Amino acid sequence: MEQIKEILLCKYGEIVLKGANRSTFESMLTKEIKKRASQYGVFKVSHLQSTVYIEPQNEECDLDGMFGCLKKIFGISGVTRAAVAEKNMESILETVKSYLPEKLYGKRTFRVDAKRSDKLFPLQSPEIAAQVGGAILSTVPKIKVDLHNPDSMIRVEIRDKAAYIHADQQKGAGGMPPRSSGRGLLLLSGGIDSPVAGFMMAKRGMEIEALHFESYPYTSERARDKVFSLADKLCEYTSRLHIHVISLTHIQEVLRDSCEEDYFTLLLRIFMMTLAQMCAKQYNCRALITGESLGQVASQTIEALNVTDSVVTELPVFRPCIGMDKEEIVEISRKIDTFDTSVLPYEDCCTVFTPRHPKTKPEKEKVFAELAKVDFDALVKEAYDSGFYTIFDEFPICRNIPKRLAFSAEKRCAVGT
Repeated sequence: MEQIKEILLCKYGEIVLKGANRSTFESMLTKEIKKRASQYGVFKVSHLQSTVYIEPQNEECDLDGMFGCLKKIFGISGVTRAAVAEKNMESILETVKSYLPEKLYGKRTFRVDAKRSDKLFPLQSPEIAAQVGGAILSTVPKIKVDLHNPDSMIRVEIRDKAAYIHADQQKGAGGMPPRSSGRGLLLLSGGIDSPVAGFMMAKRGMEIEALHFESYPYTSERARDKVFSLADKLCEYTSRLHIHVISLTHIQEVLRDSCEEDYFTLLLRIFMMTLAQMCAKQYNCRALITGESLGQVASQTIEALNVTDSVVTELPVFRPCIGMDKEEIVEISRKIDTFDTSVLPYEDCCTVFTPRHPKTKPEKEKVFAELAKVDFDALVKEAYDSGFYTIFDEFPICRNIPKRLAFSAEKRCAVGT
């Protein structure tokens, strides 16, 4: 028998529900896969019948690396490695006997499901499954059939171009294809919640930009590097992420010297949301994204959120973690591999000058009376003009190259875009 040809198959997620717009989302997903595939070799990428086919074009292709990459691309519900056979039972059974024993090593039970997309194929799905099951039983010692709770699920798909045999499809990232739902600005701290919020909105197809606030020298270089590491982790899902950094040091010092301590956190949040809206507008983001969870800290009560939202007049604020408890957020952070970085003991700007008794049910009039004690517009302009950004990209040629540049669209376009 000739050497078995192996390819990767990706199953759509929500794209199948898109009706007349489906082709647009298919094209977005295929484009994303092609872009990421380029770092693993030369692959042919095509889509047909709710499936994306990724075919290696030479022996140098890194099929394992590409397989792992595909599991982190939003819009894909399932990923599998599959053997290709001609569309006749002789070829299919021969491929089954050669390809599957290694996949079934150590498994006690299996089930075969067959799908006959090509209705001209002479056998129906139950007949195909029965013959494939018989071939497995005759080839793999001690294995048994279990239709209800098998250790391994074998699938045979008879499609237009060929037959495909695969075992134990793995779950994909799900959601919507990258950049299919506009662009949002994530307020990225060094904590557990904000990377999870960014991940969840990226899963909904949103392209993510990030904004980080620091308070150097009260916060350290290590605290900044921690945030860059979190951005790097998110890049495994987003493929590209620009992180903008704004210093709040002078604002915090002015608030400390001019305003009542109990209002400090709320006043700082007003500055942060104002600066975030400015950054979002400059970089064409249509929403702000935060990791806030209702009642988790003093600045996340209904009353406090109402105050801080009042300065965001032109954009929606998305809070995907708002109804989640800490355990649920931690579970997702472990899944996306940000937890261990998030819990590193490096301070962030929100821990600087923390009030002993922060207001949990603030009166809006009192908050803005405190804010009137400082030159709000001048402080905002000074902080915004001091910003710089760092680009992160999944591809090694651009990855982890910091660029300390002024906030300008012209300079931003000069690097990695």
